[in-house]
Amino acid sequence: MSGAADTNNAKQYGDSRKLAARARLNQEYTIAEVPWFEWVAGQLPLEPGSSILDIGSGPGWFWASVAKHLPQGIDLTLADLSPGMVREAVERCQPLPFAAVRGLEANATDLPFPDGSFDLVIAMHMLYHVRDQEKALAEMHRVLKPGGTLAVTTNGIGDTKQLYELGTAFGGPPYNIVATYFGFDHAEEKLRAQFGNVTVAEHPARMRITNPEDVFLALTSYPPGDSAGEPELALFRARIDDAFAAGGGVLETEKQTGLFISRKA
Repeated sequence: MSGAADTNNAKQYGDSRKLAARARLNQEYTIAEVPWFEWVAGQLPLEPGSSILDIGSGPGWFWASVAKHLPQGIDLTLADLSPGMVREAVERCQPLPFAAVRGLEANATDLPFPDGSFDLVIAMHMLYHVRDQEKALAEMHRVLKPGGTLAVTTNGIGDTKQLYELGTAFGGPPYNIVATYFGFDHAEEKLRAQFGNVTVAEHPARMRITNPEDVFLALTSYPPGDSAGEPELALFRARIDDAFAAGGGVLETEKQTGLFISRKA
């Protein structure tokens, strides 16, 4: 991804405020037999006392949500390029029942840890922000213990396509653009190339959105919606209104989110 994209990432992820608008849409309106965070945690091969590195940890929402479901004695390291995210994640996770919680600024392509440091490395919805994904995956492989596990999550190109089609009003693509940087196909191919193995699982879920304003806030929290002018935003609101009217006051869309797990030999 370009230098311009790197600059935008700093604006987007300096703290959790912009991220929260997207998170609210997913938390409030996703319909699934098992919630996303709980579903992911249930597939992680964890034992009591496991050492975990979360790369691109963001504000630590995942761990706050699943801490009660994890084995005892987990040693958790939270790493992110954003110092604001690291501070927020550590503050959120330190009161939780982990054996230890530490946080640091770190680049996924140059991890400041010795070889074989962790039982599990997890990278949730972040590799599409990394320019050199192969180098990042090589670093994740390096810091894993033999027999350790890498868990990666990302989106498919068809993720919530009805929402992205609305965003064409302000010049957005009619699909989830992050999936063109590191989507389902990329994840499977690149993890297999690095580890020689990969297991793929897709979270069965859909969205049933009942508040048009939450759609507006979510899609204008990142480019190009966050810099759209009044004419584009007016057209966007009109399209949202039409979509909700057509659905009888509801907007429904399928989700495509997946978990990719590889084991270090």
